[in-house]
Amino acid sequence: MPLVFAAIAPHGGIAIAEACSPEEREVAVVTRAGMVELGRRFTAAKPDLVIVATPHNVHISDALAVVVAARLKGRLNGVTPPIELDVPSDLSFAWGLLESMAAASLPAAAVSFGSNDPSTAVAPMDWGVLIPLWFMGGRSEPPLPAVIVTPARELSASDHVSAGAAIAAAAAASDRRVALIASADHGHAHQEDGPYGFHPAAKEYDSLVCELVRTNRLDRLSEVSREQVELAKADSWWQMLMLHGATASWRGHLISYEAPTYFGMLTAAYAPPS
Repeated sequence: MPLVFAAIAPHGGIAIAEACSPEEREVAVVTRAGMVELGRRFTAAKPDLVIVATPHNVHISDALAVVVAARLKGRLNGVTPPIELDVPSDLSFAWGLLESMAAASLPAAAVSFGSNDPSTAVAPMDWGVLIPLWFMGGRSEPPLPAVIVTPARELSASDHVSAGAAIAAAAAASDRRVALIASADHGHAHQEDGPYGFHPAAKEYDSLVCELVRTNRLDRLSEVSREQVELAKADSWWQMLMLHGATASWRGHLISYEAPTYFGMLTAAYAPPS
């Protein structure tokens, strides 16, 4: 069945109201409203499986990764009461996705954690997965199954576009209604006192990304130089390339953008042509 929904979603902890300290509650209000809207559109699309492309899970040199553990479990550090999720994976879809990537001649690896038997393994859920799933499927009753995919920064832009096409092909070959989330924060050098310092490239990169989303020109992401991505300290480029490969004929809707701290956060929803 073809993909039914896609999104670009941030993964900063301040996107979740319950994770905010009292002094943070007036920060990222625009983003939190955007996440609620993404959740509404996600629910309306009625997916029964969520794929999350995250930059913060396992990193494999020169290869994409697909998690093949039976469950995904994680929590945000330093938050009381705990912000945590425990969701099933979909092993048959994960293996089918790996086959789709192999058919596209993409280097990809199956990864698991803990138990040597994938059917009993529980893989760590990073914040890049947990925060989008908090709004899209992770707190459903029961939680929707999820599949984690990680980019490989050594691979080319075109490889990541091809990976997105492989995701769409795997969805089309399945009987699931599949949603794809590009978990992505953007420039991380917006403030001098932030962990990455200040660089004007962060604002320049974020402005370009907003324009490409607004005008449905994610194809132009491949024109962005690696140097610009690095100077901006962005962790969104690879996942957005994957989303573009999966949804090339779709139209997106930029819901929100802001950089209330040192990094930029954007919410955008994508729907298939009607």
